[in-house]
Amino acid sequence: MNFISIIATNKLPGLSGFKKKPLYCGLLIMQTIMKKQLLVSCGLISLALGVSNFVLPKNSLSWKLITPLQEPAPRHENSFARVGDKFYLFGGRNNLRLDAYDNKTNKWERKADAPIEMNHFQAITYNNEVYVIAAFQGKYPHETPIPSIYIYNPEQDKWRQGPEIPTDRLRGSAGVTVYKDKIYIVSGITDGHYDGHVTWFDEYNPQTNSWRKLPDAPHARDHISVAIADDKLVIAGGRKSTARIGKVVELTVPEVDIYDFKTGKWKTLPTTSNIPTQRAGNSAVTLGSKVLIMGGESTQKISHKQTEALDVRTGTWQTLAPMNTGRHGTGAVVYKNKVYIAAGSANAGGGPELNTMEVLD
Repeated sequence: MNFISIIATNKLPGLSGFKKKPLYCGLLIMQTIMKKQLLVSCGLISLALGVSNFVLPKNSLSWKLITPLQEPAPRHENSFARVGDKFYLFGGRNNLRLDAYDNKTNKWERKADAPIEMNHFQAITYNNEVYVIAAFQGKYPHETPIPSIYIYNPEQDKWRQGPEIPTDRLRGSAGVTVYKDKIYIVSGITDGHYDGHVTWFDEYNPQTNSWRKLPDAPHARDHISVAIADDKLVIAGGRKSTARIGKVVELTVPEVDIYDFKTGKWKTLPTTSNIPTQRAGNSAVTLGSKVLIMGGESTQKISHKQTEALDVRTGTWQTLAPMNTGRHGTGAVVYKNKVYIAAGSANAGGGPELNTMEVLD
């Protein structure tokens, strides 16, 4: 098969049944065969024999609304997590309900209610369970940190209360992620929306139930979601919620802070790499070497629709297609190289609450 036939048929040797959108290769096409491995390099496209792992040009990515057979409960200040082929939508103000979405049936199903209210948190998946760490409960503006970890087991459809969090590290609205079987919690705020934003960075080992304080992040911020790409934890977005002085959404943080797990050091990107659209309450996921920041709220009435991607290798931002519906105060998941986001608030503040889901494909 020659170069022309690859472009014309959109097929590669060893990739039978491969179906994707047309490949636009620009001016340079390089084909190398070595040890039964075929690499076709064309701009943003990289294919390995038997495996597709490429990023589509930005103009071909778009958000599409999903029409499920059943719908979940509307909510905001919630989280969204994936275990296997199912997504779990739960939490939010005055909301104990947990809804699970099955990709195979396109149905939402109600599961076991959470034992307590939990809001303003970034849920993570660890060992096929969903962990809630650094969440709030209670009413605005003095929401209080939940003192324990809570864990949901999808196989058993049961919640359990986990270990207590050290009292001197209690906060909510923090970024939480997993790296090499350990859980990392960064920044957040100690007193709801009132005051007490922190730079704390912690490592939690679920296997030993041990906490370790790590070097503080360069900038204090809350209402954040974080993600890891190429061994680097990225904090982009967020704000310093300060209802004490009447500034809850105004004090957004433009700087991008990155923690390199290999060096154990923080750095702040140059001002030219500040987040293009300042906002908080956004969602964050990883695709390849890029961290995508979606949605959020700021001083504008309508929640943000923007989707922006930071390439950690180059420190540059790429603007992707906006969401169909602006939303903040929720999470996003990645499944089969597609990004899903659901629920949240359509306006800055507390409503209207959404129950829709869309996918970036």
